[in-house]
Amino acid sequence: MARADSDHFDRLEQFYDALPRPWARIEEIGSLVLFVREGEGWPYYARPRIGSPTPSAADLITCRARQRELGVPEAFEWVHETTPDLLAVARSAGLEVLLAPLLSLDPQALVPDLPVPGATLRRLDPNAPGFAADLAASRAVARLAFAAPAYRTPLEVAENTLLIEGAGPSERDAAAESSITAEAVRSIGRMLAGGDYETVVVESPEEGVLATGTSQRAGDVAEIAGVATLPSARGRGYASQLTASLARGLLTRGADLIFLTAGDDDVARLYTKVGFRRIGTACIAAPVALSL
Repeated sequence: MARADSDHFDRLEQFYDALPRPWARIEEIGSLVLFVREGEGWPYYARPRIGSPTPSAADLITCRARQRELGVPEAFEWVHETTPDLLAVARSAGLEVLLAPLLSLDPQALVPDLPVPGATLRRLDPNAPGFAADLAASRAVARLAFAAPAYRTPLEVAENTLLIEGAGPSERDAAAESSITAEAVRSIGRMLAGGDYETVVVESPEEGVLATGTSQRAGDVAEIAGVATLPSARGRGYASQLTASLARGLLTRGADLIFLTAGDDDVARLYTKVGFRRIGTACIAAPVALSL
């Protein structure tokens, strides 16, 4: 492992530990830290505690029981290069682990800002009168996009009857009606107003919000996450320009380590065209789904 990448991993561990703390209650379970979100919003996860031994299967089982008790997802995240032995332990404890490409930005390779065909980029403003509607549309786009990933195997297409292949503005608007509560709007508004979080959307005058993405920052390290395009609007380059715009904004505001996690190798290759390079593997674990 190159020294630069080793330094990156140390900084990533600090980032993952610091980012949820202003918004979560902390519970330590063995060698794990469980972040429990206070108020509404995306739920957090459990991850290895900095400086502790590799979590044991007993740690994971105890943490899963606590997550069920709290009514939060049984979710675990870590970086494989930092905690390599945890992969086998997690699988032995009944968890299914997604091995997701982890990429960091090479600022010199970042593509220039280009016009977005038929649309514009806009940062969501928590003080704007239309913020709640914008946020609902943004989250609905993400929900529909992640329900119908752009890259799937034929088996996944055949087995997953929940995919919404051609979801467009009408499906987005229907999903937006139930995508967010008033308390979540207030909570996310506070996060965006603090300056460490930013959500940017791509919108068309005729079709409304078509893509969305978020950046989240702790100190001089930042992550780009949740980049999603409405299925009917794919193939227009929106995700690439959205990612580039978020990255450029982070650089302007002083972040000097910008990273993201791709869903698979195909998606990772798209990000390399924007200016990112793979440095490792992010592990995202959840209970093994049982076939009925």
